[in-house]
Amino acid sequence: MRISPRVKKLKRVVIVGFPNVGKSSLFNKLVGRRKSLIHSLPGMTRDAVSAPCRLAGRLFELVDTGGFFGSPDEPFSAPVREAAWREAQRADLVLFLLDARRDLLPGEEELHSDLKRKGLRILVVVNKVDTPAQEGRLGDFYRLGGGKIIPVSAEHNRNLEALEAAVAEELPPSAGVEDEVRPLKLSIVGRINVGKSSLINRLCGEERLIVSRVPGTTRDSTDVLLFRDKKPFLLADTAGLRKLSRTRDEREKAGILRSKKNIALADVVCLVMDAQECPTRQDTAVAHLARDSGKPLVLAVNKWDLAAGRGEDALRFRDRIFRKLEFVNYAPLAFVSAKTGVRVVKILDLAAEVYETAGRRVETPRLNDFLNRTLAAHPPLSRDGRRLKVKYMVQGGVHPPLFVLFAHSRTRFAPAYETHFLHLLRREFGFQGSPIRLVFRSG
Repeated sequence: MRISPRVKKLKRVVIVGFPNVGKSSLFNKLVGRRKSLIHSLPGMTRDAVSAPCRLAGRLFELVDTGGFFGSPDEPFSAPVREAAWREAQRADLVLFLLDARRDLLPGEEELHSDLKRKGLRILVVVNKVDTPAQEGRLGDFYRLGGGKIIPVSAEHNRNLEALEAAVAEELPPSAGVEDEVRPLKLSIVGRINVGKSSLINRLCGEERLIVSRVPGTTRDSTDVLLFRDKKPFLLADTAGLRKLSRTRDEREKAGILRSKKNIALADVVCLVMDAQECPTRQDTAVAHLARDSGKPLVLAVNKWDLAAGRGEDALRFRDRIFRKLEFVNYAPLAFVSAKTGVRVVKILDLAAEVYETAGRRVETPRLNDFLNRTLAAHPPLSRDGRRLKVKYMVQGGVHPPLFVLFAHSRTRFAPAYETHFLHLLRREFGFQGSPIRLVFRSG
């Protein structure tokens, strides 16, 4: 996949530092929304979390990284450090964050020296300076800042204006892109260990997200901005969804709750399943969440290279999936492989298509022509088994498509007839990929 040159117009400002110095808190305050997870336990952020940010007339990509040194008991310390180091080396500006509530650590001095040797632009920022009195006790930190440091308190919004001004001063005016296009927000969801991060890494063409066979690697929801044929997509790699009662790690629970929230904030949802064992009960539960959200849906069966190697037939596999997931049979299905890259970009193409159809409007005369033909061919029954007379219908909204039917009463169609009616409505007007809402009114 070719990445559009437009992405190069966004400069990258990367926040780095040791665990628990407040990187995610500062990220959230600068972005202006609660994007990174904040937790009292260190190591909450593993992947690099990014989001577009505008400060003092400069538009750039702000990146929150995992801590450079973690606990020996943390299984992902090494990959987290490597990911943070990669992000730092790609930065146009590094915000080197320190904690005012403790002394400067030898490891922090070493890290700062390593960054300087790479020729990177660095702003030394000391966080958790909650009062003016604390500024007088920061002498030790000036060794890194070359006589200039920026004391802030992300928690109490203290001195953030000075930091914003310093960031704007370091970025050239060309960093401000006034004609940016709003990206399509695509949430990649699914149960644990189905390959969500691997799919995004394949789309990016680089190892942006930490990939591991250990379930629950992704705790935060990680945004990645990329372009497909000049169309921007903001991909959210979410934590694997499973029952909270089965999750003992408090940080993983926070990630699962964020995943459910991300579905509500998405433009399109992509449910990823594992070709070796799908659809499972948990796949079904996640599909219900996606359908109930009202968002357009794309289904992706990952690891298809392994299934095809066993002689699986795509058509028979598709039938097997929709026998269990019949309630989302409106969603397009793609057989992909993050390992080989086969059909991975089709996820983006399908996401763009279903988002467009979810915003489609149908003229009232066309709707009522369809209604009259459908009712004449198959007169409807209500849920109590009686004949239901529907006078006319109008479209009441989009995203998701909503249609209002006016009848003698508010009694709905019988479930089987409603399924049949929705199928015909979707086929007639091309609402593939989107759930349709029906509202009955008397009148």
